[in-house]
Formats: sequence, structure tokens, C-alpha cells
Amino acid sequence: MALKDIKAKIQATKRMHTVTRAMEALSAVKMRKTQQSAFEGRPYARAALSILARLSGSQDVQSHPLTQTREVKKTAVVVITSDKGLAGALNSGVIKAAVRAVEGRDRDSLVLFTYGRKGEEFFSRRGYTIAKSFENKRDDVPLSVMQELSAELSRGFLAGEYDEVLAVYTNFRSTFEQLPTVRKLLPLSIESVSELVEDIRPAKGKWSNEPILTSPQSYEVEPSAEEVLGLLIPRLVAISLYYMLLEAKASEHSARMVAMKNASDKSKEVTRNLTRAYNKARQAAITREVSEIVSGREALAT
Repeated sequence: MALKDIKAKIQATKRMHTVTRAMEALSAVKMRKTQQSAFEGRPYARAALSILARLSGSQDVQSHPLTQTREVKKTAVVVITSDKGLAGALNSGVIKAAVRAVEGRDRDSLVLFTYGRKGEEFFSRRGYTIAKSFENKRDDVPLSVMQELSAELSRGFLAGEYDEVLAVYTNFRSTFEQLPTVRKLLPLSIESVSELVEDIRPAKGKWSNEPILTSPQSYEVEPSAEEVLGLLIPRLVAISLYYMLLEAKASEHSARMVAMKNASDKSKEVTRNLTRAYNKARQAAITREVSEIVSGREALAT
């Protein structure tokens, strides 16, 4: 490789290193903000979901239409991905988990709600039915967006348009660990709520010693169970979705920061290797030129 080509590659790699370092720093700032939002939302989500767990032992909840299990003929799937790439295997992990969750089912029996462009592009290209898609660009998504989606999912479930609702998102474990997770939103059950609450409870810290939720033998609801549960259950679904979005946001920025750090480290390594190759090639060229000068002088002397 010519010296000019090696030097051009070194300069291009250094420019790439500058870009990845800037993206790493930006992702680190966003990661801290979204992590804080996710952590602060965990106690609220746990408290809200615990309401359903406490009510689950009552006959009113067990007979509510949104908690009734029936034969699954059609499924709605909420897929939460990002709009942007450069986040390692984050989006591909969510998409693979969603595909596994509906594996073996007829595509005509599936309805998808995609939150994020990556998920929408993947499933639309493969002929899946996408009922509604949302952009996932902002970090400060209002709860009202999830309340709108929750209301639509609840209406569809009550109308018999689908018999279950699944949500696929990335659960934030730590900066270096994000786990693709599948959760059943509807019909609501104490088992699904307990699983989600268990994920909310961190392994360490203030909320790690919270007891596992259990339902009492009886629970009185005023003014009426029908009125309260009609408002409560769709809102609990919205809170669950909102919490999943917070976890997905924290996971996205964490994964992107780690990916950009790895890219920055790799670009530095490539720059060192190219610089070493450039120096070797330059030294070889100098040695060759000196040898030619010496050989020419000796030829003239003879």
C-alpha cells in the first residue's frame, strides 16, 4: 500500500474516532438522565401495579372482561425499539424476541403496534399487519401517549379483535446488560403483574427489600367495582407500557454509549496499526532510496 493511501486511512480513522467519542459522550449524558427516570419510575410503577395485585383476589377483578382468558385466535403485539441505530444488538435482540414470541402463528392472526422505526421497518418488510406505529425520537415521552395506546388496546381486546396483548421491550439491568423481555399485558393476571413487579424491584438498593405482592382473601371497592376497575385497569396497562418505555430508553442510551466506546477504542487501535505500517513503509522507502544512491555512486566511481 502506498504511503499516500496509508496516510489517508489514518486521517479518516482519526475523524471517525472524533465522531464516536462525541457520540459516546452524548450518549453517556442521555443515559444518566434516562436511567434516573427509569429508577425514579420504578417505585411508582410498583405501587400502581400493586393495586391490581391486591384487588386480584376479589371476584370483581376475576370476572372483569379485561382479565378473562379465552382461546387465542388473534394476538396484538407491542414492539418497543428505537428510531436510531448504532446501539449494538439492542434492536435486533428485541426483534428476535418478538419473532420467537409469535413463532408458529399465522401472520393473519397477528396485529402489531410498533413504537420505534426499527421495529416498524423490520415487520412491514415481511408482510406483518401494523395497526399503528409511533416515532421514538424524544426522551421525554408524556404518559398521555401510552394512555392513548392503552385505551386502543383495551377497546380492541373488549371488542374481540384480539384475544391477548403481548409487549416486547428491553429491560434495563445495568449499563452493560439489557435483556429483551416479553410480557403479557392482556388479559391481566396476578402472575403477569408479579413478573413485571419482580423486574421493577432492583437487586440492590432501597427498594430491593420490598416484599413480594400477595392478594388478600377479600377486598371491598367503592363506589362500585365496575366503575373503579373500568378506569383502573386501562390506566394500569398504560403505566405498564410507560414503564417499559422508560426501561427501553435507558437501555438504548446505555447500549449506544457502550457501542460508541468500543468503536472509539477500535479506531485508536486501527490508527496505531496504520501508523506503524506507515512508519515501516516510509523507513523501507528511505532505505531503498539510500541504497539506490550508494549503488549509483559506486557505479560512477568504477
